[in-house]
Amino acid sequence: MPKPAIALDLLLLPTWLVPVEPAGVVLKEHGLGIRDGRIVFIGPRAEALKCNAAEVRELPDVLLSPGLINAHGHAAMTLFRGLADDLPLMTWLENHIWPAEGKWVDEDFVRDGTDLAIAEQIKGGITCFSDMYFFPKVASERVHNSGIRAQIAIPILDFPIPGAASADEAIRQGVELFGDLKHHERIKITFGPHAPYTVGDENLEKIRVIAEELDASIHMHVHETAFEVQQAVEQRGERPLARLGRLGLLGPRFQAVHMTQISDDDLALLVESNTSVIHCPESNLKLASGFCPVERLWQAGVNVAVGTDGAASNNDLDLLGETRTAALLAKAVAGSATALDAHRALRMATLNGARALGIEAETGSLELGKAADIVAFDLSGLAQQPVYDPVSQLIYATGRDCVKHLWVAGKQLLDDRRLTRLDEQQLGETARTWGRRISGHTES
Repeated sequence: MPKPAIALDLLLLPTWLVPVEPAGVVLKEHGLGIRDGRIVFIGPRAEALKCNAAEVRELPDVLLSPGLINAHGHAAMTLFRGLADDLPLMTWLENHIWPAEGKWVDEDFVRDGTDLAIAEQIKGGITCFSDMYFFPKVASERVHNSGIRAQIAIPILDFPIPGAASADEAIRQGVELFGDLKHHERIKITFGPHAPYTVGDENLEKIRVIAEELDASIHMHVHETAFEVQQAVEQRGERPLARLGRLGLLGPRFQAVHMTQISDDDLALLVESNTSVIHCPESNLKLASGFCPVERLWQAGVNVAVGTDGAASNNDLDLLGETRTAALLAKAVAGSATALDAHRALRMATLNGARALGIEAETGSLELGKAADIVAFDLSGLAQQPVYDPVSQLIYATGRDCVKHLWVAGKQLLDDRRLTRLDEQQLGETARTWGRRISGHTES
């Protein structure tokens, strides 16, 4: 007796399907079926056509992959894009960004800047992003409304910040938001102590205890520059990562962002604790912060994800471009042309990101049962011809302008390059209005 046809809400029929897990696989002329926001079918085209699908989308010359995961950024800083370029990190922060934030950042700024960031990321193939910025409740609301997936890291510093007069208040707000959203299908709340040089041991200890109680992740800038490490050694007699290890923060729920300075002892700590590293190559290059030794980490078994950082230091939220830079830079740093090949680079931008954020059971690869977080890249353009290896073509010859469609949990947020839930024209007008206000009152 023939098996009953699988019922689908949507059947996608691309030329290439790259599941990411198992590693290195490219499926040609296969279909992917979605029902109730989840992937319920992957199989050859002939089998796919036997499914009972409410909608069928033919996607010729399209590579279907898991949605990209931007594992580190500061979303609302889109409104500071290009405000203070070509400066070293501490000059950029202390003389330009922190004063601008003190003057301009409020709930309206975070609402409008986050909307702009979400739209840019969806158009660039990103289905999930990590955000670490002020007024995290406002950012969470924008994520909820937009349909995208996100990790929201609660910013915690030893001094007052927009929206929180103290570290204790920030932590309290974080615990409350964690409770409010712990069952949300697309939003995960984590704790974001800013950096070792802005958060003392007492507050780090509080964060560790609360994160353990809630089984929450910790997201933190660590070893961003040589100066940061050198200053810590001079002032405290130990490297920042060693201090975090001593305080018990490192572990599978810890996300160490940047890590441009890695000694043998640092590497051993990362491996032993199973800490994830989030690599932001373009921001590090632009601020001359240093080079994260990605291939060395990868070969040692460290999970390495990729992030854009904020638009004020990058200056775009283009994760596909970031991944290409990461792949090229990894080869130069390792002195090996085989370092971080195209397939591993795509894995770093998808499944490794999901693993770093603790959501790999839900997203990061195209597997049965996972959420349908999917991006369709159009490889039909002249600049992509001829296609010998579609994944190499994606990483080395394709820009984010080739992103054609995008789904999060089966909901289409980008249809033929058009945003389905956000008004692009309105977003542009709002951003330009902010630009006029800020440029009229702020030195740049």
